[in-house]
Amino acid sequence: MIRIAIIIASIFLFLFSIDLMSDSFRHLGKEAIESILKAASNPFIGLFIGLLITALIQSSSTSTTLIVAAVASGSISLIDAVPMIMGANIGTTITSTIISLSYIGNREQFRRALSAGVVHDFFNILVVLILFPLELKYEFLSSIADTISSTLIGVDTTDAINHTPFKLIDFSPITRFYTSIIDIALINLIFSFILLFASIKILSRIISKLLIGESEEKLQKYIFTNTGMSFLWGTFLTSIIQSSSISTSLVIPFVATDKISLRKITPFIIGANVGTTITAFIAVFFKSYELVSIAIVHLTFNLIGVLIFLPFPWLREIPIRMAEKFSELAANYRFTVIIYILLIFFIIPFCLIYFTKGFEGL
Repeated sequence: MIRIAIIIASIFLFLFSIDLMSDSFRHLGKEAIESILKAASNPFIGLFIGLLITALIQSSSTSTTLIVAAVASGSISLIDAVPMIMGANIGTTITSTIISLSYIGNREQFRRALSAGVVHDFFNILVVLILFPLELKYEFLSSIADTISSTLIGVDTTDAINHTPFKLIDFSPITRFYTSIIDIALINLIFSFILLFASIKILSRIISKLLIGESEEKLQKYIFTNTGMSFLWGTFLTSIIQSSSISTSLVIPFVATDKISLRKITPFIIGANVGTTITAFIAVFFKSYELVSIAIVHLTFNLIGVLIFLPFPWLREIPIRMAEKFSELAANYRFTVIIYILLIFFIIPFCLIYFTKGFEGL
């Protein structure tokens, strides 16, 4: 019972830290986020807007809500929103990469942890490289979403801005109470990072003992038996907790401590990508064309990624090899991972948006 209580408390801390982090980033960069949304009509800019905003606020569901609101208000079209959703899929992977930094003191553990963190990044980047040109040329994902949404909801759109996305636990009242006491965004941001690291460390240690005790055989037998089982567990667990950040971050300690190999957890991470799109089904109950369309884009994007990589071991090896090579480099030159995070998630997106903001009509 004590372990269960600690797990619940750790999940509470994790979700609160993400909500506080999101709130802190919004206060730090509110004007920047509002201004860069205006450039979304350029698909390349839209891609990096989705990436940047999600990396900033540490929540793909929050950034998706902003995108839905923008579509519903007429600020951007569904076609404009699709690249932003693709970017959000990449941006949300920053959490697991950040978690791997907690192992930076031990070279080997850091190498393994980072490989587990960035394999999620590289997988989503590769899927974007495949699907983005198809969307650009043929409006591939937006056409699918429009057809399905029209069938489910009809073409009469409702105001999605007034719809609140489903949350298992809504931490916004707690966050508002906390920020009413300490209303300094930078301090809250630092505090949220500390809570994030602490909650994942506690959660992974307790769950590790609860699931496998002192041996890894149980984990190998029941969760990571084979590719299909690993994928299904990733999908199932993430759909229940509705946070790919928790599920993907939980497996990093297993890889870091060499209990499970990177190749065995990769299908789990791919499954988590699908599990997080459970919102697509919840969205139907809101009867909002915009919300359902965006959710279906997210779901379709991830399902196609699964169909491309999961059934074919030689294709699945590509993001794994990329992650291994990068983690080896970063283990030798540890500043590399900081440069990677800053470049991929912040500097490149911001510079592209800033320097091409005059060409939003392209």
